[in-house]
Amino acid sequence: MRSAELAGDLLQSLPDDTHDGPSGPALAAALHDSGLLADCMSLAHHPENPLDLLDALVRVGHASLPAGRIFEGHVNAVKLLQLHGGPTDAAARGELHGIWGADGPDPVRIEDGMLRGQKLFASGADVLDQIIVTARSDEGLHLLLLPRTALAGRLFPEEWHMSGMKSTASGRCDLNGVPLSDATMLGDPDCYLAEPHFHGGVWRYAAVQLGAMRRLTAITTAQLRRRGQIDAPLQAMRLHRMITACETARLWLAQAACTIERPQASAADAQASILARLRTAEEAAQLMTLVDQALGAASFATGHPADRIRRDLGLYLRQANPDGLTLASTARIAGDPELEARWIG
Repeated sequence: MRSAELAGDLLQSLPDDTHDGPSGPALAAALHDSGLLADCMSLAHHPENPLDLLDALVRVGHASLPAGRIFEGHVNAVKLLQLHGGPTDAAARGELHGIWGADGPDPVRIEDGMLRGQKLFASGADVLDQIIVTARSDEGLHLLLLPRTALAGRLFPEEWHMSGMKSTASGRCDLNGVPLSDATMLGDPDCYLAEPHFHGGVWRYAAVQLGAMRRLTAITTAQLRRRGQIDAPLQAMRLHRMITACETARLWLAQAACTIERPQASAADAQASILARLRTAEEAAQLMTLVDQALGAASFATGHPADRIRRDLGLYLRQANPDGLTLASTARIAGDPELEARWIG
């Protein structure tokens, strides 16, 4: 439980909130100081108790959704290094890792020993120490590990023009002309897409989202109590539904964590993670509606804690392509007799 305890202390180490939350560097400093990053060497890949990883992700998300997004990216990157035989000395020292997979109009590719193209939605663009990027070649999709020093002058976090997740210091990364020799290639082509670790990992960022759901529930409870409305019938019904939304998500995510984060997990097990991620998104959307109804217009005021979490969570829930994930998962389950027997009966 050490990691969960460290995550629980993270909130106390964060600086005072601003309208958009603590800055990216402040979040990174808090994660470094917490000891969570180095702890991921035993937590990220096949942890002894998968519920410890779930608890850590939820607690960081409760403290700060942007911190949770960065932390989950670190967990993902460290897992990939362990899966594919990459160097882990920097991770053991607690350096902050991440993975950037989102391409824009100019997708990243390998041409004549050089990288070409750009990455968008590069979370932690001004705070990561080590970055894994995806790049295509004629052989398939590659994973490349780059130190921050190789990307000097190529990171543009100021181009993040979104209403939510501003503290993640996300932005564009220009990889045009970076020599392939600056990178360490991880695994074989297309190893990144292998299940159960590709879609099987989506439960982790849903766990971060659950942390925000719990935070919104706590904020709502506190404000209703201050207003003397905690026993008002309609408010009590809303609060009850928020509590059950969090618990429904937790149960789905606990099942996914225990299914995926074990050495014998199969490709088919990835469906447990996908379904948990989608169920969490549905519960979170309903919970945000209930927060709006319970707190009213006051929660939309600039600086209100629910306003920033609402903006951050609303954006986070739309990534990445939940509609496409739903359609693909349903088709996979309906088209596989074993999966249909498991999930439909």
